[in-house]
Amino acid sequence: MELSEESIHDVIHPTAAFSDARPGGGIDHALSNGTQISWQASLLNPKNRIDSLEIPSQPLWQMDGCTGFGGQYYATPLFMDSMPPLRMDVFIPEPSKLPLPIREMLDADFTFHTRDKDRIARLGLTVHVLRILRHWVSAMEEPHRIYENVPFGSKIVLKNLPVNIAEAEVVIAPAHDLERQLLPPSTLQSFWGSDIPHYPPAVDISKLVYLSQLHDSVCLVQIEDKIWIFKALTSHSKYLYHELRQLLRIPPHPNIVAQPAHLVTKRCSFGNKTAVVGFTLEFHKHGSLRDLIPFLQLHDQINLTDKTRWATQLSSALCHLRESTGMFYPDLRMDNIVLSESGDVVMVDFEQRGVWCEFAAPEVNAIEYVRLLAVDEEIREEISSKYSRILSSLLPGWEDMTEGEGYRWPTDGYNIPWTCLTPTEQEACEVYMLGRVLWCIFEAKSAPQRAAAWLSYRWEPVVEFPGYTRTPGPIRDLIDRCTRGRQPGLSKFIVREKNQLVLRKLEGTGLSTAEQVQETARQWWAKEIKASEEWLQEREEGMKDGDWKENYYDRPTLREVHAELVEFSQSSYA
Repeated sequence: MELSEESIHDVIHPTAAFSDARPGGGIDHALSNGTQISWQASLLNPKNRIDSLEIPSQPLWQMDGCTGFGGQYYATPLFMDSMPPLRMDVFIPEPSKLPLPIREMLDADFTFHTRDKDRIARLGLTVHVLRILRHWVSAMEEPHRIYENVPFGSKIVLKNLPVNIAEAEVVIAPAHDLERQLLPPSTLQSFWGSDIPHYPPAVDISKLVYLSQLHDSVCLVQIEDKIWIFKALTSHSKYLYHELRQLLRIPPHPNIVAQPAHLVTKRCSFGNKTAVVGFTLEFHKHGSLRDLIPFLQLHDQINLTDKTRWATQLSSALCHLRESTGMFYPDLRMDNIVLSESGDVVMVDFEQRGVWCEFAAPEVNAIEYVRLLAVDEEIREEISSKYSRILSSLLPGWEDMTEGEGYRWPTDGYNIPWTCLTPTEQEACEVYMLGRVLWCIFEAKSAPQRAAAWLSYRWEPVVEFPGYTRTPGPIRDLIDRCTRGRQPGLSKFIVREKNQLVLRKLEGTGLSTAEQVQETARQWWAKEIKASEEWLQEREEGMKDGDWKENYYDRPTLREVHAELVEFSQSSYA
């Protein structure tokens, strides 16, 4: 089955249980059903061929990565001596909607699940976009003016993606809506009051020199002689400001990212205000454990002592968060753990959006499935209304948390499933995620399972959770107790094979069909949703009767996990 945004809806999300099968599973029908293609449209016609996919000898841009299912590139202009981090990304038509021959010629399907700079650099689609941009700015007398007086987060939009680069239509889309969302420092301070004892100094964005984009919300910048992480969002500013408040609330801990060093501001054309567009954080050059730990294991550069130290530090940080702030941490995965200069782990990312269901605890998933069904506009209204009512019984007024992109106060965040849970339930779910991360650390894997359909890792795990090859016995027992309640995910039955979704049992045979994938997903999700509804009903009745067991699966507490890791670190194993 072809990878596309439709395949996420029809297979990967719980909406698959209520989705009608799409003919051909997104395959280009003009080629798959034997329809004749005219000479005028054929790629055999010289006028329809891409003249070159060679990287220009003097490129005017470089691509630092991509996101949005391959539709959004982080483009760095090489014709600028220096510039501030204005986050003007390049947006192209959805690659999965291109004709199949063009997609194959440009390797377009790889950008659906590939994110990092090194792996996308030589893909045909990347090169083609680079050549279009080069042709576009070559016709300008002063191309640097593209970046003058534009709202933060504006877009460079390719309205089409023709084979002839001269026929491309490129426009600038100013982000006026984003500027309307942005708030001045004084407004944030009036919201938060004495809840935040100290605010970092403000620095104008013009004082930051952009170096490169690392992820969709994180880039490297230089301020005077020091390199920093610049955290900013180009949509849904409410998550940015929520994370800023959380970071300013956390007492210092060696294994939690230090508080922001600067509030980055910009003079906005909308509202005549100077608003906070982001903040700076300490830069840890080694990057996240997701890609680092399998590399270190491959080159025999880590040992059991290192892994035990990292596990103990991580559990200590989670205990600190819960005991000092009462804050829940729903984003525990290898991507959000970086390695410091001294070789210690540091937790990052406090937006509190949560992890994908393959990584989350079953209690969280039960509510998340309901939420996804309640907000989906493609399934039948009577179905979405049913789940909206269930969600309202769990969290009255939940709609307010989803309304709009801008930040309003007061708020405890925007994660509906975790907000529905009690503090004891939240801790049990954190322990579940910690158990899976411990598995990754001791097994030296990027993730417990293969990556989701929309993401690929440099090193995909061959052995998947809960299988073991390297983990010592006492740690295996601890991980098993932390992850009580685990169930096989959809990836047990459906996986991504190169650029296709296929049945795992037919992987490598070429025999899996789109119809089989969709039907398998429909049946699996129907059972999963039914089980979630039954668990939520049991929970509601138990809470009404006053006998609900909040640590439903009898997992250890965070403090108990930490104590066991400390004890293990002092044993003969480590």
